[in-house]
Amino acid sequence: MGDFRNKCVFVAGHRGMVGSSLVRQLSEKGYRHIVTATREELDLTDQAAVRAFFQRQRIDHVYLAAAKVGGILANNTYPADFITDNLRIELNIIQAAHESDVERLLFLGSSCIYPKHAPQPMREEDLLTGTLEPTNEPYAIAKIAGIKLCESYNRQHDRDFRSVMPTNLFGPGDNFHPDNSHVIPALMRRFHEAIEAGAKEMVVWGSGTPQREFLHVDDMAEASIFVMEMSREAYRSSTLPMCSHINVGTGKDCTIRELAETMARVTGYRGRLVFDTTKPDGTPRKLLDVSRLNALGWSACIPLETGLRSTYAWYRKNKHNSERSHENNVACH
Repeated sequence: MGDFRNKCVFVAGHRGMVGSSLVRQLSEKGYRHIVTATREELDLTDQAAVRAFFQRQRIDHVYLAAAKVGGILANNTYPADFITDNLRIELNIIQAAHESDVERLLFLGSSCIYPKHAPQPMREEDLLTGTLEPTNEPYAIAKIAGIKLCESYNRQHDRDFRSVMPTNLFGPGDNFHPDNSHVIPALMRRFHEAIEAGAKEMVVWGSGTPQREFLHVDDMAEASIFVMEMSREAYRSSTLPMCSHINVGTGKDCTIRELAETMARVTGYRGRLVFDTTKPDGTPRKLLDVSRLNALGWSACIPLETGLRSTYAWYRKNKHNSERSHENNVACH
């Protein structure tokens, strides 16, 4: 592992949940040249603008954390936007990184790349072995394309472009909007509102039996930096020729019922939990196999309840801003 503190590092998506954690941790590790750009300063869907930006900045390393993201409702409502915007962002940045001779790039994907009925836990080699979950297929296809872009530039041009696939993320800076948030921020918001309203019962969609894995965003950022700082030889020896991405998760899951019960403790809600079995459960289980990353020397360290408590404290302090900032479901640049 070399000393990268003098490298010029571009974090694409620095205002998003993962990007902001990356910037914070890189700064704490002593990185001296961290480059960021707001959406007003750089439209990542504009190929010419991205190419010019890279030529001006002389970037050494790239963390590609920018993406258009959202929950099931948003994915179902705007499928064309999700696939188009994400493909443009990935292609523009990865191509510009190649043309500008960037030393290393790390692409951040999503566990939704795996088939809907993949064996559990899901291994890296399960990619493209079955059909995807229909509700977020366009987004998943865009993320798969990002992995394959990195693989293709590595194969054809001997680049050092890497990919990590995180499980369900949460933490400060998450999206708490009522229409397009994921399960943890959605539940956290509803518990908070139930407390404010003095509600005696809290209704949770589904039976509560599906199992999900959750990773705190600070663990994700730390894992990303760990993978980026690995030697080229160590990274390539840890991956498969046609599966050159690495899963990032905790290797542990919990039921939605257990999550709701933990959320009640964290928020201080003392009412009754009611599970509405008329609502869909979704996939029974989603758990990543993280043995490859663990073998390399990294494992998650923030327990779920600890992470939920810090996230709830952040939400209460930033409640109004966290809801307004995601009202239009814009890309997290």
